[in-house]
Amino acid sequence: MRGRRAAASAIALTAVVGLVLTGCSQQSNTGGGGNTAAGFEETPDQPEVPGKPGGTFRLAITEPTAIDPYNTQESEGTLVNRALFTGLIRVEPNGDVYDGVASKWTPNQNCTQWVFDLKPDQKFSDGEALNSTSFKRGWERTAAKASASEVSYHLDEVQGYDQIQAGTADALSGVDATNPNQLKVTLSKPDCEFELRTYHPALSPVPSTAGAADNKTYNDLPIGNGPFKMDGPWQHDRGIRLVRNDAYTAGTKANLDSVEITIVPSGEGGGVTAEYNGFQNGQFDWARMPTPVLNQAKSTYEPQGKWLNKKTNGNNYLLVSVTTAPLNSADARKAVSMAIDRNAIVQGVLQNSTSPADALIPPNFPDVYTPGVCTACTYNPDEAKRLAQQAGLAPGTEVKLQYNTGAGHEEWTAAVKQQLEQNLGLKVTYTGVPFRDLLDNEQQPEASGLWRAAWSADYPTPGNYLFPLLATQSIGATSPSEPAQGDNRGRYSNPEFDKLLAQAAQTQDEAARNDLYKRAEKIAIGDDLALVPLWFRQQSRLVNTEKFGNVNMDFSEDPTFDTITLK
Repeated sequence: MRGRRAAASAIALTAVVGLVLTGCSQQSNTGGGGNTAAGFEETPDQPEVPGKPGGTFRLAITEPTAIDPYNTQESEGTLVNRALFTGLIRVEPNGDVYDGVASKWTPNQNCTQWVFDLKPDQKFSDGEALNSTSFKRGWERTAAKASASEVSYHLDEVQGYDQIQAGTADALSGVDATNPNQLKVTLSKPDCEFELRTYHPALSPVPSTAGAADNKTYNDLPIGNGPFKMDGPWQHDRGIRLVRNDAYTAGTKANLDSVEITIVPSGEGGGVTAEYNGFQNGQFDWARMPTPVLNQAKSTYEPQGKWLNKKTNGNNYLLVSVTTAPLNSADARKAVSMAIDRNAIVQGVLQNSTSPADALIPPNFPDVYTPGVCTACTYNPDEAKRLAQQAGLAPGTEVKLQYNTGAGHEEWTAAVKQQLEQNLGLKVTYTGVPFRDLLDNEQQPEASGLWRAAWSADYPTPGNYLFPLLATQSIGATSPSEPAQGDNRGRYSNPEFDKLLAQAAQTQDEAARNDLYKRAEKIAIGDDLALVPLWFRQQSRLVNTEKFGNVNMDFSEDPTFDTITLK
């Protein structure tokens, strides 16, 4: 998931970058010394308290792209969507899978057919019966060509997807909803982890009133089957209010009466700055924070029990345009990576709030995480210069570096720029653009250079890093002259890597599948360095624990609305 995080204001940028390049250098991951920054200590889960109905939980987000399932795609919209909809499965904060609307799911021997048995008597919040047709309707609505969904690719394995995307069909031939209590899915290729895909909002069920994707009424007032429901339409750029869905039966009913979401601007003074200020003045019960205030907030609120910190399933990295000069060779990309002092940036800019990455797949997947698989993630300016010379990346070579503004990336990207100029003599053309423009720019066939990027798994499998970010199919373009519509915006392509992913998809044994994932990462990251891992995701939040209990961070880094209760 390409997370669009809210804004953080840049402060004392020049001074911070100076700190990165000087004061922290003796603690850097130089030579073979490895990474020394460890990140904040995770906070343990608070003791569970008995639930009782009542209360309004208040927080802020920036304006979502969509809350309607067909195009829910980033952090802000996902937060709302997860409260409104429950899919076939649910996922615990630690990634464990448990039942949602489906009571069980079974693949055939080669994982090309899946049967989901549905719980009886499920309903949408308006009382309409929920059955297998509700899922078929929702999936076809997402996949329809006219919907122009940016997340429909989560359905691309379902038989008939290509035809419906081409506009030659209006139904997914691989979805059988003839039995209202059972959803049968036929895939165009084996996938022994297909049930995990169904966690994505794009695969939510929808009622008959949803209509097509251009139904503005439903876009702003979606009717779902989750623990909460809309209390009036989405007030764009102002707020969204949710109330408890007392008809919810896919899981335990929520305790909260309501969730009050304020939409704050993403520019200067908005975003996470507004969240932090709102928490301090009692406006919000949950808040993200600007990076420059993390240590201050930690020292203030941790003793009060209001500080929450978790290592989450994500990676911050530099997307690299691997098919265009000057970074169209592995040596050139490795030179860039080894010229970046991750420890200095983590300690000097990010206030030691996270840890440098040495792999793409993070430690949250302990059976697949391979420490040091990214051999070029170690800071070694001498080796970086040697590789640069070997790759023809001579001093003075222009390399573009683009980031999205108003999201807290100004400080660390400026540090990367200075390190590349200082350690390799490159001429770094450095620009900040709105997030939407960043995504559009990196899609273009002529795109070149480096791009600020981050990824959190949409569902709990290492394959959700490797396939969408690095598989040839995920480029989403039929020719090099077309925009990359998929999430492989760097256009990396390696047949051996693709073959290993295909083998993993049809391997039912988890240990054997994990071994294939490791081998694939070794090729794409260890050998080819198709993208440049920087640091693993670690998230800090402030929580009003005086008033609320059972508040945790879910798999998507949002509050666990369904468990929160008044104390």
